[in-house]
Amino acid sequence: MNTAVRIRILGFLVCLIVVSAAGAHAGGRVGAGVTYWYALEDIDFGDFDRNGASWFLSYQSRGAYLIGWEADFEMMPEGFMASPEKVYAPQAYVIAGTSLYGAAGIGWYYSDGNWADQPFYVLRAGMELTLLPTIYLDLSANYRFTKWGNLKDEDIDTDTIMLGAALRLGF
Repeated sequence: MNTAVRIRILGFLVCLIVVSAAGAHAGGRVGAGVTYWYALEDIDFGDFDRNGASWFLSYQSRGAYLIGWEADFEMMPEGFMASPEKVYAPQAYVIAGTSLYGAAGIGWYYSDGNWADQPFYVLRAGMELTLLPTIYLDLSANYRFTKWGNLKDEDIDTDTIMLGAALRLGF
């Protein structure tokens, strides 16, 4: 991993920490999770993985109102969308609801020293369960609209379905 990537990742994490400290009074939650993804179209590359698993770090601000927000940093293995390297995807969401919720988000893929040509967009439906007073289990289904652009001389445009689970600690 080169220095520029490390600086971007560190910058994102610092921003996440600052935002979490500033929004702590609004019901902040930090956590980690895993997603299973499945690309709706198969791309004719030998190294294209149509499905797999990724993991992510997350911060949510879920105050007393029905509207909240979330910032995620997802890490996918090499082979995701035919990438020869691991793929990183910072994301931001607006959340509506409490125990049952819907969300809309935007993110951007980064891999092998390059950002994707265009951002991706996400629609999410989820259910949050309170396990203990400050521990939450979040189960979600995501539909990710992805247009990678030109990769290996082929235009990749495949939407992805993702099923996720996250464990969060509230403060």
